[in-house]
Amino acid sequence: MPSDKKFSDMPPSMKDSKYILKILKTAVIGVIIFMLLWGSFFVVGPGEKGVIFNSFTGIRDKTFDEGLHFKLPLFETHYRFEVRTRIFRDQASAASKDLQVVSTEIALNYHIEKDKVNTLFKNIGSNYEERIIDPSIQEVVKAITAKHIAEELITKREVIKEEIKVNLRERLVKSYIILDDLSLTDFDFSEEFNRAIESKVTAEQLALKAQRDLERIKTEALQNIEKAKGESEAIRIINEQLLKSPQYINYLTIQKWDGKMPLALGSGSLLSITGEQK
Repeated sequence: MPSDKKFSDMPPSMKDSKYILKILKTAVIGVIIFMLLWGSFFVVGPGEKGVIFNSFTGIRDKTFDEGLHFKLPLFETHYRFEVRTRIFRDQASAASKDLQVVSTEIALNYHIEKDKVNTLFKNIGSNYEERIIDPSIQEVVKAITAKHIAEELITKREVIKEEIKVNLRERLVKSYIILDDLSLTDFDFSEEFNRAIESKVTAEQLALKAQRDLERIKTEALQNIEKAKGESEAIRIINEQLLKSPQYINYLTIQKWDGKMPLALGSGSLLSITGEQK
């Protein structure tokens, strides 16, 4: 009699166990195949670049555009980098030329060179903001701030912003990071310096007001002098005319007459200068 029994000759319990085991094996194989197929493709979204790291050869030189791409399952891992303009906000503290502590808030607009994403990933990694952008901002802000006194940071804000922008762009481009724009959203000084600035502004305003008041007083004085000169000249001319012709005073009286006849009081009645009784 053969040692192996046919499946049909097996007891029902053994038949059930064999059937369940077969289903489990099929399921496991199906899951493995699905995982392999699923791990063989990756998608790069809009505004992104894909990079593949191979466990044996390292980062592949090729970068992948948006769309569906193939990779070796288990041995290759994909990474995606956004290459659209991004915003990085940072704060930096520095000392001015006159040793005032200044805190600056910066908003940086930048993007990664599309064709250098794999090189950036190979040389720096995915945390390039912490490793490159932040240290660069700190160093450039300190260097530029130290060249100016604190007051210039306020009065020459646009000039200093451009200095920081130019220097920062030169540093970041070496790491394949392109600076698009930069904004200095705030300069914050110590309370002592703020009080000193307020006092200076107040003093300047008071000095300007005093200067304006002095100019007004001078103007009014000159006007009064000119007015007095005019009146004096008028009196001189009148006196000269009176000396030349005593009848001149009658002429002046006639010039100022309003055309109304004068009235005089009679005995108990109002009389006109013609003698008629009213």
